[in-house]
Amino acid sequence: MATSKEYLSYILEQLGEIGNISHRAMMGEYVLYYKDKVIGGIYDNRFLVKPVKSAVALLPDAPMETPYEGAKDMLMIEDVENHALMAELMEAMYDELPAPKPKKKRK
Repeated sequence: MATSKEYLSYILEQLGEIGNISHRAMMGEYVLYYKDKVIGGIYDNRFLVKPVKSAVALLPDAPMETPYEGAKDMLMIEDVENHALMAELMEAMYDELPAPKPKKKRK
């Protein structure tokens, strides 16, 4: 089951106050970025983030879910309407996430 555009809009609206959030469609799902770093994505109408130490510390009771077959488990965000927590989560995760890979130059 692919993610609906309505659910994508809902998540982006909830994260809108944070700023610097972007997304990219990928095979019916969406990868989410914060300040150009991948934080997670929306898979089958579930908002999942990478389980870096700061995210696990802020969300100790969050369920771990697999975004798609063969992928590593991620933390499922259930309280996306808690804007203060979402802002704290994005900032806390940012330093732990890898820098974006440089784009290849086309010849």
